[in-house]
Amino acid sequence: MRALYGACTSALLTTAVTRQSSLFSASKQQPCQQLRGGAISAKGGMAVATADDQRLKKGIAEFYDESSGVWENIWGEHMHHGFYDPDTVVQISDHRSAQIRMIEQALQFASVPEDSQKKPKSIVDVGCGIGGSSRYISRKYGAECYGITLSPVQAKRANDLAAAQGLANKVSFEVADALNQPFPDGKFDLVWSMESGEHMPDKLKFVSELARVAAPGGTIIIVTWCHRDLSPGEESLRPEEKRLLDKICDAFYLPAWCSTSDYVKLLESLSLQDIKSADWSENVAPFWPAVIRSALTWEGLTSLLQSGWKTIRGALVMPLMIEGFNKGVIKFSIITCRKPE
Repeated sequence: MRALYGACTSALLTTAVTRQSSLFSASKQQPCQQLRGGAISAKGGMAVATADDQRLKKGIAEFYDESSGVWENIWGEHMHHGFYDPDTVVQISDHRSAQIRMIEQALQFASVPEDSQKKPKSIVDVGCGIGGSSRYISRKYGAECYGITLSPVQAKRANDLAAAQGLANKVSFEVADALNQPFPDGKFDLVWSMESGEHMPDKLKFVSELARVAAPGGTIIIVTWCHRDLSPGEESLRPEEKRLLDKICDAFYLPAWCSTSDYVKLLESLSLQDIKSADWSENVAPFWPAVIRSALTWEGLTSLLQSGWKTIRGALVMPLMIEGFNKGVIKFSIITCRKPE
């Protein structure tokens, strides 16, 4: 039976690879064809046309509707990278604790206070997935937390998990657009975005909304995928770098990428304070190889093949993420700041 299943798996993945190659070469068929471009500048060109924006949001929602259950079955409730010590040997059992460590490292980097008087009491998780970060941070600080996602499947699962964990009175989730958040100005002491910024077609609107909903004195944390900073005299990434990122964009429903320095300039343009950033690429290096290994297990292959084409296509470009990190094109960045009092 397993041999037969293996043969079917091989055939299906071969077909998928062929189809993926065809999709890459036929750019007019790409759902994100108008949303790509490899690199953007903080000076402009960050927004896309409304029709493309709607198509992107639909693609993101469907991608996570389809793939979130697969991820949870294998990796649990945290849908983000783990934080590892560089050059360490990592065991499979280390990965979920590394995801918790990522949350803690981000909070520590941003100097989020833990004493009872200054700790955050209201939090928003922008691009919340199935709510792993929201529930963890809510427990840590005893805070109310609101999560938003484009995926109805994610929002329902996040609320179900909150109820199952006794947090329904503290944490809630809804379908909403990060670029048009359903919250009043100045509501949150902590604005949290863990690996959602890469999906945003208008980076200025994205950070503007984060700043708008932050309370005076509130902390904003952005952990996101970026491309490398451009060297002096460079106008854009090299053609081969753009091609690599374009393939990733097509599979993961990403618009054009920006650099860490682009984010810093945007935050500066909004007069935010205490802006700082760091490159954590070395600290996430074990992550993608581990995801690929988990996808090649019996459980991983079974879940993947049952999930649908969008998830399979995403799995097929995972080696390109490793290539991007190894070549220094992709950076895993944290950018934090504070809203003036």
